[in-house]
Amino acid sequence: MAETHIPAAQQGAQAHATAQAKAPTNKRVLGVVALIAVAAIGAGGRMWYRSHHYVETENAYVTGRVHPVSARVPGVVTRVLVDDNQQVKAGDVIAELDPADHHVRVEQIEAQIATVQQQIGQADAQVAQVKAQAAAAGAQVRQAEAQLLRARQDAERFGQLYNETMKAVSKAEVDASNAARAAALADVAARRDSAAAAQAQVAAAGAGRGVLEAQVKVLQAQLKDARQQLAYNRIVAPVSGRVGKRSVEVGARVQPGQQLLAVVEDEVWVTANFKETQLAGLEPGQQVSLEVDALPGKHLSGRVHSFSPASGSQFALLPADNATGNFTKIVQRVPVKIVLDPLDVKKYAGRLVPGMSVVAEVELGQKLPRTQTAAAH
Repeated sequence: MAETHIPAAQQGAQAHATAQAKAPTNKRVLGVVALIAVAAIGAGGRMWYRSHHYVETENAYVTGRVHPVSARVPGVVTRVLVDDNQQVKAGDVIAELDPADHHVRVEQIEAQIATVQQQIGQADAQVAQVKAQAAAAGAQVRQAEAQLLRARQDAERFGQLYNETMKAVSKAEVDASNAARAAALADVAARRDSAAAAQAQVAAAGAGRGVLEAQVKVLQAQLKDARQQLAYNRIVAPVSGRVGKRSVEVGARVQPGQQLLAVVEDEVWVTANFKETQLAGLEPGQQVSLEVDALPGKHLSGRVHSFSPASGSQFALLPADNATGNFTKIVQRVPVKIVLDPLDVKKYAGRLVPGMSVVAEVELGQKLPRTQTAAAH
């Protein structure tokens, strides 16, 4: 086969055309590479700047106060007055239990109190009676003492009229006066014993009345407790908020301490678990930028309020024992409380609920007002 011979001039023209076609292509590649390099440098610079001037954590959550509501007395639920997610106020009745058993208990104690009060009335009459008997015994003592005085005077007169030099009266009259004096003296002793016995009866009757009064106080305390137990049949909301985790239904028998539902307060804040290595530049009062996963594209603001007194691991159910031989250093996280801007809380009321995931970012080196700086220190 014969070879085709291309003239030298034509070959030069083709090479020149090929070089001209490759030149724009090389320029576009270099431009793309330059753009990538600039973007990489910009991204690296941004990462370096943010790493030195910002701290950020995704380990953050919306937090609020959740109040479990439970029964304080056993009983059967007769009414449930709230529904899931309903707004309630502190003191609103949430549910009611059957109060029949507690009504009976109150009536029983009231009847016991009435019985003891009747016994107190009888004791008062008895006290009055024994006091009258004691008064009569005292009068008899005084009468016997008067008779004793007279008998002594008679015995002394008869003794003066009958002696060795004068016998104006007979010996029988003298003996009779002495006997009357001894009898009067014995009668006074007997009357005094009777009066003492009457006084003892008065003290005993008063003591018996005191025992009955003590019983009334005990029963009144029991009545107060029974009425309180009766009031516990109305289960009320401890705080204002929204109802959640409701599990109580009509007809269910509940026990003391059994959780029926929870009331979540409207006030919320953010708990951000920063690494311990990120805490050096954080101070109370610093502004915080927040992004809530449930509100994409929305930026919320808050400020650092306070730091937890211990790391999260210290509050764990089973804290790690770092004294063991297989210790491995792990960066700990410390909960930081971040309060939200009141305007954001009002704007997103009902949409910010405890447990939502948050991304928190704090710019370091913020200049705080003097008041906040003084409070922080």
